[in-house]
Amino acid sequence: MRALVVTAVAAERDAVCAALDAGDGTDGHRPEVLPGGYALHRAPAGSPAPDVLAAGVGPAAAAAGTATALTAAALAGAPYDLVVSAGIGGGFPPAAPLGSVVVADAIVAADLGAQTPDGFVPVTELGFGTVAHLPDPVLVAALAAATGGAAGPVVTVSTVTGSAARAAELAERHPGVLVEAMEGFGVAEAAAAHGLPVLEIRTVSNAVGPRDRAAWRIGPALAALTGAFRTFPGALAGAPAAAPPSGPSGAPASPPHTPRRTP
Repeated sequence: MRALVVTAVAAERDAVCAALDAGDGTDGHRPEVLPGGYALHRAPAGSPAPDVLAAGVGPAAAAAGTATALTAAALAGAPYDLVVSAGIGGGFPPAAPLGSVVVADAIVAADLGAQTPDGFVPVTELGFGTVAHLPDPVLVAALAAATGGAAGPVVTVSTVTGSAARAAELAERHPGVLVEAMEGFGVAEAAAAHGLPVLEIRTVSNAVGPRDRAAWRIGPALAALTGAFRTFPGALAGAPAAAPPSGPSGAPASPPHTPRRTP
């Protein structure tokens, strides 16, 4: 299965690439410039490792970069089979502690909608748009088992949470949410436009809530990301081929998920 992994920043991209040990101090990926100046790090020919792209921060940048890479691959006659949003993110305690791995079973746009006197209303309740993409549960289960991670909703935000009140609001609106990040929904929108299945893998660098940079553990989270992607080719090889999506999901943004952790 030929996969494209999309991260926000270079440090996350490099952590994913580091999972492929070429045995000579390098990871074997080679940079290739795409239209728009995006630098795709292409895995060696014949390798089961994914290609990796750092597309930028936020859902819009993620969607634009992902769409560029997918279109370039399709035009070259070598389309991808799977798209993965990956990186570090904020975990909702206690279900997603620092350093843990989370595989999204729902990729949700947390703040796409309207603020009203009665509270937040997602765009689906306004009669248009999409707020959630649901990854293939077979692939989610395979990756959760391989990484020892938890499976549950991951929310995409445009503004990182910085208060306990906002964290509580998100947790109430999205029962079972495990991680907050900034790119997954954008990646999923681009994948859906190309008729491709999507996954999101996050490792936890900080707790969602009041911002305390001193408590963040970015290094260990990046190391955990490398570890997760060492299991990635084997997990995909052992799972049935992912079915292409029927189209973007219009499911409510707060399905009754219960976090699941695979021993």
